[in-house]
Amino acid sequence: MQTSKDTLAIVKRYQQEAETATKAKQYDKAIEKLTNANTLVSFTQDPLAKGKVKLDRGSLFYDLHHFDKANSEIIQAIIYLKESKNDSLLAQSFILQSFILSNIGKFEEANSFAKDANTLYAQQNNENGQAQVLVAQGFLEYKMNNFNKAINYFDAALPTLEENDAFQLLAFSKLKIADSYLNLENETSQNKLQQAKLALADATNLVETHGFDKLRIESYKTRAYIALRENNMAIAEENLTRYEFQNDSLQQIYLSAVAKSVDTESNVGDLNEIIATQQDDIDKKQKSINFSRMTTGLSIALIVILSLLTLSLYKNNNLRAKANELLQDKNNELQLAKEKAEKASLAKAQFLSTITHELRTPLYAVTGLTHLLLEENPKPGQKDHLNSLKFSGEYLLSLINNILDLNKLEANKVEIEKTTFNLKKRLNDVLVALRKSAEDRKNNLHFEFDERIPNKLVGDPLKLSQILINLIGNSVKFTQNGDVTVRVRLVEQTGKNKVKLHFEIEDNGVGISRKKQKSIFETFSQASLQINRKFGGTGLGLSIVKNLLELMGSKIHLESQLGKGSKFWFDLSLGVSEEYQEDANPRNIIAEVDYGMLEDKSVLVVEDNKINQMITKKILEKNNMVCKVADNGIDAIEMIKAENFDVILMDIHMPGISGIEATQKIREFDKQLPIIALTAVTIDENLDDFYRAGFNEIIPKPFKTEEFFEKIYRTLDNKKIPV
Repeated sequence: MQTSKDTLAIVKRYQQEAETATKAKQYDKAIEKLTNANTLVSFTQDPLAKGKVKLDRGSLFYDLHHFDKANSEIIQAIIYLKESKNDSLLAQSFILQSFILSNIGKFEEANSFAKDANTLYAQQNNENGQAQVLVAQGFLEYKMNNFNKAINYFDAALPTLEENDAFQLLAFSKLKIADSYLNLENETSQNKLQQAKLALADATNLVETHGFDKLRIESYKTRAYIALRENNMAIAEENLTRYEFQNDSLQQIYLSAVAKSVDTESNVGDLNEIIATQQDDIDKKQKSINFSRMTTGLSIALIVILSLLTLSLYKNNNLRAKANELLQDKNNELQLAKEKAEKASLAKAQFLSTITHELRTPLYAVTGLTHLLLEENPKPGQKDHLNSLKFSGEYLLSLINNILDLNKLEANKVEIEKTTFNLKKRLNDVLVALRKSAEDRKNNLHFEFDERIPNKLVGDPLKLSQILINLIGNSVKFTQNGDVTVRVRLVEQTGKNKVKLHFEIEDNGVGISRKKQKSIFETFSQASLQINRKFGGTGLGLSIVKNLLELMGSKIHLESQLGKGSKFWFDLSLGVSEEYQEDANPRNIIAEVDYGMLEDKSVLVVEDNKINQMITKKILEKNNMVCKVADNGIDAIEMIKAENFDVILMDIHMPGISGIEATQKIREFDKQLPIIALTAVTIDENLDDFYRAGFNEIIPKPFKTEEFFEKIYRTLDNKKIPV
């Protein structure tokens, strides 16, 4: 009994230490303390203590935006709190679960939990609790884009929140009221804009008084949208930049804490297994001692030979049983370790996919605004800064694409295609794409191609291009005032339908040390810290090359010497085809654009993000195109029925119906109108779905302006009917 009380006292101390760490924004420490508390409380029979720990863990993971983990913790908290019959904590759990489910889009379940919490608070005559329920319902309506209803719920909660000094919920509600006024459909009237400004002012006062950092960061975005409505671009850009920078820093802190939580829970799991194993050994040894004593007593009365024989048989059987048990324990440990590794890998893949998608939307604003500013004849000093910003944006986009490629490779989501292509033409296209980089570093590109290689090869030309771009680009980057040579020769031809080719990329650049040659193909690895500082990069390119070649049944090799250069080479088997028809304009080659043909063309931009609307519209109007904007798919359909447009630029994720659904409805009455998907989603895996939905072309955001107009021009010039 005393042991149980001591355990609960330690659990409570861990919870208090976690609360203190959370207030100090030491999230990794808070996770560690709550993990220890969770481990200890699992050895007790107290459902209330277990429920409190689970509720604390769910709240912490919700604050860290790890909604899936928060959801699983709160589900367990609700089970324990129902068993303990603590209605007050149970109602808190219901409210938190409503917020979690609203964030992950499970709106019906979120509404159900909010109603359950309201029922419990009504039975307790707890007005403060009922006000919290109103905030949860307001947030649910906000996430469902029902902004008028959201405002009504938040307004209803405000008086009670003020009476009870619930400052954080009060600031949160005021900020969401401001956002809701700004998000109401059609143009926001001056009265609604004024209401938004008043709500933001109240929220800002509370945030600054009480130091609510997360809400302060959110307020920057709201302030940027208000400035945008007032056509104050300088303030809008200043606040948007501040929001993006501070929000990115906060997400990095969250990511670090969540990553450490995986290691912490893994270590705790290992300790639990060790404790259980040691306890099992103690029990077995105690049984063995008792049995030995019994056999010793019996041996006095039995014949010595018979006693020795019995003891011998017992020991043999006991050793065999222990060996079997040990093997079983080891098998169980290995299975658990395998499952943990698979879960960690899945969590990483899901997180990378989400975060890279979320990065694309603000990056579009950065690259788009940079392009517009460069078009407005900036001063020489400003132009240098803007060019640096443009380079940084393009570098960040390349990094995001590399992370996505690596993520798909590690998750086994990449498949090798088999199409007919011309290898020499493909290599020439790659070298043309890299020639500007080579000239910037004053390098000479050399190409040696074995003319015995057949023209019609079968393989995956896009992935082969990706491999060659990474390898040649790597040699160009680490060479200056030197030579980069690309060689392709025929090794052997088997019959008429298969060839083996040898690829070499050689440079006379900085070279790679012998020690680093062993790890250079690992993820995020480079030759040295000094190399990284001088030449930049992330070390993802060679890892992608290695994975792609292994997927194609080949292997990358390296020969290098510091100061003398490097040579990468690999052998690849490809098919030979009798039929050959190369795409006259591959996706990665930009065609000549007749900008005169685009003048006065009528464009409808369907986009719910106001900043993205402004950027896309200005880019089009700079090239003398006539542009109109629709905030959502429903408005777009009505405008297309009422007016004639030459081309539609359609976003995918919008309130109401999605861009795919809107396009399908448009195709019911107009099959000729060119529609281009302008989206930040990752489209590599579902291109066919877009074309089947009725799109003519796809432009991923952020884009290079040249490629943007090239695809619009090609779509208008071809006027091909979609699938």
